[in-house]
Amino acid sequence: MNSDCKRLPLSRIARVEDNYHGTIIQDDFRWLEGDDHGNSTPEIDSWTDEQNALTRSVLDALPGRAALKARLRPFLERDSCWLPCFAGQRLFFSMRPGNLNQPQIFMREAFDDREKQILDPNSSDKDGLTSIGWYEPSSDGRLLAYGSSTGGDENHELKILRTDDLTHLSDHICNKVGGVFWLPGSHGFIYSKLADPYNPYSREVRLHMLGDDVATDRLIFAQYREGPLATTWGPSAWLSEDGRWMILSYYTSTRSNDLWLINFADWLRTGNLVRHDIIVGCDSRSCARVLHNRLYILTNEGAPDSQIFSAPLSSPGQASWQTLVPEDKGSVVENWGFTSDAILVEYKKNAASVLVSVDPGSGARSPVILPGIGSAHFSCSPFRQDFFVDYTSFDCPNILLHYEKPASAFNVWWKGPVAADLSAMQVSQHWFESKDGTRVSMFLVHCKGLIKNGANPALIYGYGGFAISMTPAFSAPVVPWIEDGGIYAVVNLRGGGEYGDNWHKMGTLGNKERVFEDLEAAAEWLIDSGYTNPNILAVSGRSNGGLLVGAAITRRPDLYRAAICGVPLLDMLRYQNFLMARFWVPEYGTAENPADFVWLRRYSPYHNIVAGCRYPAIFIHTAEKDTRVHPMHARKMAAALQTVGKNDLDQPVLLWVEREAGHGMGKPLSQILEEQADQWAFLRWQLGLDDTNG
Repeated sequence: MNSDCKRLPLSRIARVEDNYHGTIIQDDFRWLEGDDHGNSTPEIDSWTDEQNALTRSVLDALPGRAALKARLRPFLERDSCWLPCFAGQRLFFSMRPGNLNQPQIFMREAFDDREKQILDPNSSDKDGLTSIGWYEPSSDGRLLAYGSSTGGDENHELKILRTDDLTHLSDHICNKVGGVFWLPGSHGFIYSKLADPYNPYSREVRLHMLGDDVATDRLIFAQYREGPLATTWGPSAWLSEDGRWMILSYYTSTRSNDLWLINFADWLRTGNLVRHDIIVGCDSRSCARVLHNRLYILTNEGAPDSQIFSAPLSSPGQASWQTLVPEDKGSVVENWGFTSDAILVEYKKNAASVLVSVDPGSGARSPVILPGIGSAHFSCSPFRQDFFVDYTSFDCPNILLHYEKPASAFNVWWKGPVAADLSAMQVSQHWFESKDGTRVSMFLVHCKGLIKNGANPALIYGYGGFAISMTPAFSAPVVPWIEDGGIYAVVNLRGGGEYGDNWHKMGTLGNKERVFEDLEAAAEWLIDSGYTNPNILAVSGRSNGGLLVGAAITRRPDLYRAAICGVPLLDMLRYQNFLMARFWVPEYGTAENPADFVWLRRYSPYHNIVAGCRYPAIFIHTAEKDTRVHPMHARKMAAALQTVGKNDLDQPVLLWVEREAGHGMGKPLSQILEEQADQWAFLRWQLGLDDTNG
C-alpha cells in the first residue's frame, strides 16, 4: 500500500483568532462547532458521514471484529436486574431479560415470586431508542410516575401509570422532568423541570395536583444566577413521607450547596415560602432528611470524609447540630438511607464499600455483612425494617441481596448468569507515588498466574473529577480481554471522591494537572513493575474521563500505543459556551477569567496538538443528541489530529458519531453491542492481543 492510500482525511481549515487577555489563540476548525446556536450544519453532516464511513471501513475490515462481537454477545445479552424500591406492600424494579434493547419495569406484591410487567418501552419502539430514565411509585404503589426519553437526549417526559389496570392518567409534563416526591394520599407531587427546554440553567421546582392543568402548577422555587459567571446545578427538593417538611437544596459549585428546611404544610396553606437555614454559604456539600420529627444532616462541612448530625426541627441551623456519627478518617461516607429503626450508611474505605447500621438515637454502629470487597448500593424504606443491597466487584456480576434487618445474614434475592468462569480472574489493589509524592491507588484485574515480563497488553481506565468514585464493579466486556491475557487497570485519580472532599479538591481548577500526573504515574508504575510496556499500553475514559484521555495523549504521546476517548471535553477554552457546561466552571474554571485561562491553555488537549507529531492511535466516539458534552469537542479534535498529525491508517485517528444517542443514558443494547465490539476490536488490533491486525 503506498503512503497516499494510508493517509487520513484532511479537513477544511478556516482559521479564527481569539484574543484571550492579550494572548492570541488560533482555531482552525471553529466551523465544526456548528451554527450560532451550536446546531449541526449541512457541511458538518457531510463531514460526519465521511468520518463515520472511514471508521466503518477500518473497523469492519478487522479480521477479528465479527468473532469478537459474537463472543461479546452472550456477555451483554444476559439477564439484568436493578435495585427494587418499596411502595406500601409492593416492590418495583427494573429488569432486562436477555436480549431486549431496554429494561422493563416490574411490580411484585410484597415477596410474592410472581412479578407483573407493568411497563415495556420495547413494545412501542422497535429500534429500542425509547427508554425509561426514572420512576417513582406513590406511597401505596397504586400509581407510578415515570420519565421517558428518546434517543438518549435525557429530555424526560413525565407520565403516570395506574399499576392495577395499566392505564395512564391524562397528566403529562415535559421539559426534562425529575425529582418527583408524592404527597400523602397520592393526589399530587412536587417535581423539577426546565422552565425553558432550550435553557439548561432554568430549572424550577413546582407542585402538581392530579388532574390539574400543568400550566397552573404552583412554583415553589426557581433557579437564579448572580453575575455572568455564577453557575450551579440549580434547585432540587425532597419531601418528607408525611408531607409536612421539605428540604430545599441549591448547588453553588460542584463541591458545595445551600440547604434549607421548609414547613411545606404551611406553604400549601399560605403560599409563603419561608426558608430556615440548615447550612448556607459554606464551601461544603450537605443533604438532610426528616425522620421521627427530627432533622438529620449529612455533611462534609469541617470534615472532608463527612459526618452525620441531628437537630430539632424547630432549630435546624448549625448552632443546634448534635454529632450522631463523627467523621471516620480514612472512611468516606458515600450514601445514607433510613429504615424503620436504623440509618444505613455506606462508607468507602480504600475505594471499596463498607456498609454499617447506625442507631438514630444513640449513634451506635454495627456492620452489615457484604459478600466481599466490592461496591454496594442499597434501597430501603422508613416504614420497613428490611432492605436490599446491590453488590458487585470486578469478578462478581451484580447480585441483589435481601436483609431482614441490618444484623441479619443476607439472602440472595436475584443473581444473573454470566458466560465465563470468573474464578480464573485475579483482583488486586496497588499504591504508587504521583509526581508530587502523593500516594494514589489502582485496581488491577488479570488472569491468575500472569507473568510480569513486560509483554502483557494493558488498558488503564480513569475519570478523576466531580467527586465521582471509581470503585470495584463488574464489566462484562472486560472479561474476554482478561481471558486472553490482557490487564485491566482502574485508577483512583485525584478529582474523584474515593478519598473524600480533599481528594476531589486536589483535582479541580488550577490543580487539574495533578490528575493527569496521577495517570502518568500509574502508567509508569505498570511499566516499571513489569506488567506491560508503552507499545502495548492503552488508556480509556468517558466525558470528564475523555478529557483525561485527550490530555494523556497530548502530554505524553510516548507513553501509550492507543486510546479510547468517549463523549469528551477537549476544547477547554470554549467548553463553557455549549449546552450545560457552565455548571462545570467551578470544577475547571473558565478562560473568561485571566487566571483560569493560564492553566486551561496549558492542558487543553485541542490546543496542545503539535504539528507533525505521531500520536497514539485513538478512537473518539460521541453522539449527536448528547445534551451534556457537545459533539464539537470530538469533531474538532479528530479534524486537528488527522490534518496536522503524522498518524496514518496503521495507527489511525478514528471518529464515530452515533446519530441516535446521547451521553450514554438510555442507549439500546443493540447499540451497546456494536460500540463495545468497535472499541475492543480497535484495542486488540493496536495492542496486538490477537489476529485482528491481520
